Amino acid sequence: MSKIITSGKRKTAIAKAEIKEGNGKITINKIDYRNLHKFDFLRIKEPLMITEKVLGKLNFDVKITVVGGGEKGQVEAARLALSRAIVKFTGSTELEDAFFDYDRNLLVADVRRKEANKPGDSKARSKRQTSYR
Repeated sequence: MSKIITSGKRKTAIAKAEIKEGNGKITINKIDYRNLHKFDFLRIKEPLMITEKVLGKLNFDVKITVVGGGEKGQVEAARLALSRAIVKFTGSTELEDAFFDYDRNLLVADVRRKEANKPGDSKARSKRQTSYR
């Protein structure tokens, strides 16, 4: 029984997914994904629905661990790690194409990060106004 580990990032959240043969049980930080908030649940369910449509039955269990970031960033990181794990586990190019056709962000990370603060300033962009009167 092989176990595959993949990762996904979103903002400052980092997710690690362990996938192995099973019967479709998916947990995020030891919580069943069905117990998430409605929209978070739907975000995680998208790759699973595409997989079921392309391959049929889900014959794997996934354990996802997420650290850092906020709630939505963690969900996006988990979604990315889950999608990558499924593609790697099944080895299906048809499934990979289906993910890309649906949403490129299922397999490709969003690399945008917060801009660094400029030296001697508390913000990244606009400078503080000054009055010389």
